[in-house]
Amino acid sequence: MSYRKLRHYILKNLSTDLSQGLKYHGMHHTLDVVRVCNQHIARFKLNKKDAELLRIGALMHDYGFLFTYKNHEEKGIEKAKEILPKFGYSKSDIKIVCGLILATKVPQNPQTDLEKLICDADLDYLGRSDFDTISESLFEELKLNGFLDDHDKWNRLQIEFLKNHEYHTDWAKKYRQPNKALRLHALMKLVGEI
Repeated sequence: MSYRKLRHYILKNLSTDLSQGLKYHGMHHTLDVVRVCNQHIARFKLNKKDAELLRIGALMHDYGFLFTYKNHEEKGIEKAKEILPKFGYSKSDIKIVCGLILATKVPQNPQTDLEKLICDADLDYLGRSDFDTISESLFEELKLNGFLDDHDKWNRLQIEFLKNHEYHTDWAKKYRQPNKALRLHALMKLVGEI
C-alpha cells in the first residue's frame, strides 16, 4: 500500500481536472474534509489502518465530481474500485473506502464509526464560524450549474437542510451543533419565519 503516492495521484487529478464551476466542491473542500478527519484521527486515537482508510475516504469522497455532478458518490465508488488496487489496497480496504464515500451522500446514513466521522467532517462547516462564506460558495456553485438562482429560495433550502441534518459523533454534537443551531435561527429570522 502506498498512501502517499495515492494521495499525490488523487490531488493531482482534482487540481487539474475539476470544473472551475465547483465553487464549493473544489479541491479546497476535499482538503478541508481531510483536515477535519485528521483532527478526528488524533481526537479519537484511531489505529493506523483506520486512520489511513479514513484519509482515503476523505480524499475520494467527492472524486466522482471529476466525471459527473449528479450521483457523484456512485461514480467515486466506481473509480475507487478501479484505482485503489493499483496502489496495493485489498478488497476489504476498498469495501470500507466505498462505504465511506457512500456515507457522505445526502441524506447521510452512516453505519460504522468511521462513516460517522467522515460524515461529520464533510459537513463540519455547518457548525463553524466560516459557515456564511462556505454557504455562499455552495450557492454560487448551484447557480453556475443551473440548479438555483434565487437567494431567498437558497435560504429556505438551507433552513430545511439544517433542520434535517444531524451530527453523528458526540464531539460534533457538543462542539458543532450549538453553532449550527445559531445559523438556523439566523436564517429563519432572515426569511421571516421567526
